[in-house]
Amino acid sequence: MIRFLVISLSLVFSLTSCSLKTTEGLRPIGLNENGKLNKEVENLYFSNPEIDYVYKAKIKVYKKNFGGILIVKKTGPKNHRVVFTTEFGSKLLDFQFDGDKFTKNFVVEDLDKKFIINILRDDFKLLITEKSDILKAFSSEVHNVFKAQSEERFNYYFFEKGTGKLQKIVNTTKRKEKVEVNFTSTEKEIADIISIKHNNFKLTIDLEKFKKK
Repeated sequence: MIRFLVISLSLVFSLTSCSLKTTEGLRPIGLNENGKLNKEVENLYFSNPEIDYVYKAKIKVYKKNFGGILIVKKTGPKNHRVVFTTEFGSKLLDFQFDGDKFTKNFVVEDLDKKFIINILRDDFKLLITEKSDILKAFSSEVHNVFKAQSEERFNYYFFEKGTGKLQKIVNTTKRKEKVEVNFTSTEKEIADIISIKHNNFKLTIDLEKFKKK
């Protein structure tokens, strides 16, 4: 009896430690006979090649603050250019994404550290990735949530019911949330405000769309 209780408690603690806060309270949506959903999840916020996406930007790394203008441009079917400058036009970083290929064209010295570049690369890749195969789907009172593979991690996409707007992406391992991206938008295909926060690293990115006067 005691042995059974020990095993049961161990199982409970094991299941609890493996659960993600992201999926708490969500109801699973059924898959098809192949164990997959017949659709992809779409992030349309940086998908239009005819638009220059321009944002006021603040990037904070530990105690260092960088402010300026972030420009994202779709240059091909799976290609994006991301440029961050000061308000006076001095370049702070210049990244190129060509499918799975990443090119660092320029990074200012204060940011030119491999681990910081890798984090920024992954953050911007998360923003610009348009389509991913859905592994699982969930539902809540206000959101439809889709789980997609992201190399060795997973992305959870939260879409508001009714409007279909993408409001949040959570990047996780199997057990822990790593990055959270929140979107505020008045249009379905353009985000007005974007915030990126890391749970295990002191790096935040805050973006606010330039408004036409």
